[in-house]
Amino acid sequence: MQKTALITGASSGIGWATALALAEEGFRLILCGRRKEKLEELAGLVSVDTHLLVFDVRHKKEVDEALVALPDGWQTVDVLVNNAGNAHGLSKLHEGNVEDWDAMIDINVKGLLYMTRAIVPGMVERQTGHVVNVGSIAGKEVYPNGNVYCASKHAVDAINHGMRMDLMGTGVKVSQVCPGLVETEFSLVRFKGDSSRAESVYQGYEPLTAHDIADLIRFIVTRPAHVNIADTLILPTAQVASTMVHKTL
Repeated sequence: MQKTALITGASSGIGWATALALAEEGFRLILCGRRKEKLEELAGLVSVDTHLLVFDVRHKKEVDEALVALPDGWQTVDVLVNNAGNAHGLSKLHEGNVEDWDAMIDINVKGLLYMTRAIVPGMVERQTGHVVNVGSIAGKEVYPNGNVYCASKHAVDAINHGMRMDLMGTGVKVSQVCPGLVETEFSLVRFKGDSSRAESVYQGYEPLTAHDIADLIRFIVTRPAHVNIADTLILPTAQVASTMVHKTL
């Protein structure tokens, strides 16, 4: 039977590219995001069946209402890609914006938990399924001014490990993908629309693209049932650590 993948944060970046990659593998797609017009655009680019869910993962009520309302034939999710997440601001902890902190914790951590809590029980009942959590190199090391963002991604790393332990023996696989520098809307959001500052992050070297990450996710979810790629760190060749990047400019 054709498998179904649910992807959060599908309206741009890694989520968008992952949808295209999994469509090429024949997955039906449940595309989740806050921008309906972008999801509709994405659905028009693939040849597989799609179902669109417009909601914000940080709000548990919206998550529950959206998933409960899935029509017949769409309620069995084989692959959950917890991709929704973002960074807000880059400041010292004692100078940080509390609203930025809340946004990062609510989306990066609580949103992932809400989606997992809603989807994984069905996988356990069926004794099959795969959860892919999109983390970050920021979940492996801390860098200056990254404090709360790094904390949120360290939480994702811990949740990924704990989830895999909790699901041992159920047939449900749990994987994490931790990208380094990927040129998406990430820095534009972090710097609150300052395009010149965002663009400077990716100058002087070749960063990863969203499609690079999507190719890795594609590989992970198409392995045989007895193979689970538990955790991966993917970096551009020019990057060796969070703040160590070889630039030619």
